[in-house]
Amino acid sequence: MTDHLSRRRFLAGVGGASALLGAAALAHAVTPVGPFSLREPRARADSPQDLPVNRSARHAEVTALALDPAWTLMVVGGGMTRAFTADGLERLPQRTVRLPIACVEGWTVDATWTGVRLRDLLTTVDAPEDATIRFRSLQQRGAFRATTMPPQYVGDPLTLVALQVNGQRLDLDHGYPARVIAPGRPGVLQTKWLSSIEVLR
Repeated sequence: MTDHLSRRRFLAGVGGASALLGAAALAHAVTPVGPFSLREPRARADSPQDLPVNRSARHAEVTALALDPAWTLMVVGGGMTRAFTADGLERLPQRTVRLPIACVEGWTVDATWTGVRLRDLLTTVDAPEDATIRFRSLQQRGAFRATTMPPQYVGDPLTLVALQVNGQRLDLDHGYPARVIAPGRPGVLQTKWLSSIEVLR
């Protein structure tokens, strides 16, 4: 009798756990970004533009610099420097791509990004096709205030200096006024709050 009850309890437990996992999977399929998400455990429905925030503008101490109307993106290489205002970037040919943000903390979120193709910006300073570049952020401290991008990403037509995400101007916490988005790169290397792009070679 005891063995029969124990077996019944075991089977009931397995069935309950399966039902719970099934419900969680269904919730993820219906609401992939939200408190029941399996793919984006840090995401919440009230996150800016349906994307989780790993490091906010406040924590990066860039709010005043990012909101400064005099902000410009400097593109430097080949003995030339080009300065682009936010309006100037918006007047350049725009591309829209669907790419994920993948964080080292374990979450991944797909988003639709619109901005200027990186290669198009680099042609303004005659950068070579196999250029390696350095991005600098407005943030003054932290390991990722400057990042380097090798040629295979620089030349990828999907790599953008993004100005919009999911059809809206970038939220401040997502890198306003401009950020990098490239396929296959960890989120920490998708530099937010860009201040300059420098051709290293």
